[in-house]
Amino acid sequence: MKELKEVAFLFLKLGLISFGGPAASIALFEDEVVSNRKWMTHQHFLDLVGTTNLIPGPNAIEMAIHTGYYRAGFAGLVTAGICFTLPAVLITGVLAYVYALYGNLPDVKPFLYGLKPAVIIVILNAVYRLGLKTINGWKIISIGIAVAAVNIMGLNEIFSILAGGIFGAIFIFLSERMNTLNSISILSILTLGLLPPLIQTVEKSETSLTTLFLTCLKIGAVWFGSGYVLVAYFEGEFVHGLNWLTRQELLDAIAVGQLTPGPLLSSATFIGYQIAGIKGAVVATVGLIIPSFIFVALLNPMIPKLRNSNFFSKFLDSVNVSALAVMLVVAVKLGGEVLIEWQGWVIALLSIIALFTIKKLNAAYIILGGAVIGYLLYLI
Repeated sequence: MKELKEVAFLFLKLGLISFGGPAASIALFEDEVVSNRKWMTHQHFLDLVGTTNLIPGPNAIEMAIHTGYYRAGFAGLVTAGICFTLPAVLITGVLAYVYALYGNLPDVKPFLYGLKPAVIIVILNAVYRLGLKTINGWKIISIGIAVAAVNIMGLNEIFSILAGGIFGAIFIFLSERMNTLNSISILSILTLGLLPPLIQTVEKSETSLTTLFLTCLKIGAVWFGSGYVLVAYFEGEFVHGLNWLTRQELLDAIAVGQLTPGPLLSSATFIGYQIAGIKGAVVATVGLIIPSFIFVALLNPMIPKLRNSNFFSKFLDSVNVSALAVMLVVAVKLGGEVLIEWQGWVIALLSIIALFTIKKLNAAYIILGGAVIGYLLYLI
């Protein structure tokens, strides 16, 4: 019981102060769990960090779940995951309520006016930073280009990333056994012959809590990589697919997720509220996070084998670059709708300057700065 209380209080605190994405959150975990409380060794902590990159879901939440399980068993697993996400979900829920009431009124609209260009730059910066770690050769670049192409053609974002992971792993595997020309031909066949038949147009759907839950559950079950990949998933499912949100509302949801502490998945709370009120917020959040609990509980014993699998490692590399490609496509689409006036370009340029001149600048400050500058420019 003592261990469970420790887990609850620690992750409630971390959920309130964790800004800056999963890397920052994991750094806080390491300081608290390893250095201060000595719940585990550095080596064991690093092993847990490695496992989070091999299963779908948000890395920061999965690290919280892993730690809670290690400290207090299954009850700790559940407690850590809930306590870490609860602060962000509650804060986002309040902001979603306020947005639903005042989002279109003049006294709030100027702030939202500046959020959108800043959010796009934050997404592009995430693609750039992650790309530096992910892109390490012409094979990976080829997979990214192929996935971007089929996504532009209309393939759903989730299918784009999954197909990129599967076909990319096959492509890399075969290319190691064939000459360059033949391997490129194989990638072309996979891209042009196998992916387009998966493309389908989804008609506008009526709002349904079941559909909302299953959609978020599906996203949570296939979500690899950064929290920013959620932007692509949300755009594909709720904007382009179900047609429940506009791209403007999506950008506002991502902005709110950035401004609140904790994981970016709290944007799902915001989106769920806009779609179906309080019930929608709860359903969307629960649906998105459930897979993380299941994967950590069931797959953890299998992780060492998966890590040593040659094919599975290629699959992860392909999934990562596919996610970046889809994120880039989505950011460009959003930019085409937002960067149409000089004020938007000014905010975007200032955001870029801030990111590249101020070291370790938290993305939340970029979003907040965009809101303030947007308000001032809106009044001109």
